[in-house]
Amino acid sequence: MTAQAGKAGSVPEKDVTVERVEATQTRSGNTRYVLRDADGAEYTTFKEPIARDAVAAEGRRARIEFHTQERNGFTNVYLDRVTPLADEEEQGTDAPSADEVAWNTAVEAAPWLLGSSEPKEAVGPEQLYERLKPFKDLVADDIEDPER
Repeated sequence: MTAQAGKAGSVPEKDVTVERVEATQTRSGNTRYVLRDADGAEYTTFKEPIARDAVAAEGRRARIEFHTQERNGFTNVYLDRVTPLADEEEQGTDAPSADEVAWNTAVEAAPWLLGSSEPKEAVGPEQLYERLKPFKDLVADDIEDPER
């Protein structure tokens, strides 16, 4: 939830992975839409525009706004808004940096960069760093600007 969730009068927000959206008819004939997130939490709406946005976000990350309402001893969670997240927002800070990917690549390539897949003796850390760093820099540059 965002920091806004704790403020009086604000609507809680949460970034979720929309697992699926189901539509069912109520006894009164209305259509009830239920968004289920990847954690199994359910959010309900009877509003078609919100349901359309929820369906558009199926299988993807989305930011939802919701409110709770207690009725007959049950707490119902109602959707107020569903906003599919763009790819950059979906990745957030979980996406590895070019530098991290480049170091992983350099470490995987270390046996070939050192000249043997089966070293005859241990390589000191300074020598290993001197051999891997230039390769890592080339890989990172290529990731950050593939047109170079």
